[in-house]
Amino acid sequence: MTHQTDSQAGAAVKAADRAHVFHSWSAQELIDPLAVAGAEGSYFWDYDGNRYLDFASGLVYTNIGYQHPKVVAAIQEQAATLATFAPAFAVEARSEAARLIAEHTPGDLDKIFFTNGGADAIEHALRMARIHTGRPKVLSAYRSYHGGTQQAVNVTGDPRRWPSDTGTAGVVHFWAPYLYRSRFYAETEQQECERALEHLETTIAFEGPGTIAAIVLETIPGTAGIMVPPHGYLAGVRELCDKYGIVFVLDEVMAGFGRTGEWFAADLFEVTPDLMTFAKGVNSGYVPLGGVAISGKIAETFGKRPYPGGLTYSGHPLACAAAVATINVMAEEGVVANASVVGAQVIEPGLRELAARHPSVGDVRGVGMFWALELVKNRETREPLVPYNAAGEANAPMAAFAAAAKANGLWPFVNMNRTHVVPPCTITEAEAKEGLAALDTALSVADEYTA
Repeated sequence: MTHQTDSQAGAAVKAADRAHVFHSWSAQELIDPLAVAGAEGSYFWDYDGNRYLDFASGLVYTNIGYQHPKVVAAIQEQAATLATFAPAFAVEARSEAARLIAEHTPGDLDKIFFTNGGADAIEHALRMARIHTGRPKVLSAYRSYHGGTQQAVNVTGDPRRWPSDTGTAGVVHFWAPYLYRSRFYAETEQQECERALEHLETTIAFEGPGTIAAIVLETIPGTAGIMVPPHGYLAGVRELCDKYGIVFVLDEVMAGFGRTGEWFAADLFEVTPDLMTFAKGVNSGYVPLGGVAISGKIAETFGKRPYPGGLTYSGHPLACAAAVATINVMAEEGVVANASVVGAQVIEPGLRELAARHPSVGDVRGVGMFWALELVKNRETREPLVPYNAAGEANAPMAAFAAAAKANGLWPFVNMNRTHVVPPCTITEAEAKEGLAALDTALSVADEYTA
């Protein structure tokens, strides 16, 4: 692909951004956003003609890549037919989106409540759980991210919670399994699983089972590090929830819709939660959309009792039309299978080969099109390449790594001491190999900071 350059237009876009746009999670005067001119498939480019292979899928949501013509056409057709309509009515795009989503969710998660994104999906799931049980507390894991709204950010386990955490949100955090940095002194996956479940049950006991409405977990934690849980862990959490009458909420906002090589990550573990949140990949982020998939027993709670929640744009026709087209494209074009096959045959062996050659790579983990490289100063001590929640000069090694990746045409997903390999689920074998080659070069820069 070749793209015309227009540096003057790019400068104007950048100037307007810097004058008026307030960016999330950022010190406004310390950022330098790239002005993007366009995108297609697995790539995007700037106004100077620089093209990048997107190993971040935006924010891990462009599961079918950028500008898929069938989804773009569906949005255009819906805009021409019925651009918007209030949520209290039955609308074809909304009904069909809900039907298709329910067709792929596990178990009896057959009722769909639509939201604008993942954070408000968590907000509503927890409200449903609290009303269903009549209990106040929610348990969630450290090393997690569930969204930036008030309840969702309190459920979050990473440092983005700290500025908003007043300690009064009814949230208790616990340690989920993560063998590479085990909190349980485990040496095997089985030990990690058993000890993590014992820790969770002890937490439940000391908090008071009768006070706990929900346990919420990312099926596979995303931003926090793509730690695939050991076999039996999620099934064990399901058993604990059943034992104590607790609602089990799985957050599939990042892991859902093909990202793991299955429609939902829960399918990998043969577990059905009581509530499941989704967003991002449901329509590849083409129009904002999220939601909660609801089990029969929780839907029954609101059969004759009004659910006290809603939003103006619930099931927005444009967003739902994009979801219908996206889900149909995924089925027609074998996108889920592609994520599984390319992940297993190209991404995983490629990352493990890089790890064998680069001393900065301490751990490789993931599944499908959902991988993380944990970068370290020393493989023996496992000291992170940068400190936890590092900023400024302390984060220089990861900044240098990211700059090297971008200089080689690769846009990485970088968080703390990790780089995540999360390209579109439609990525080809050739594109994946191109990205791995650029990653190889960038890791040589990270190697310079090892001891």
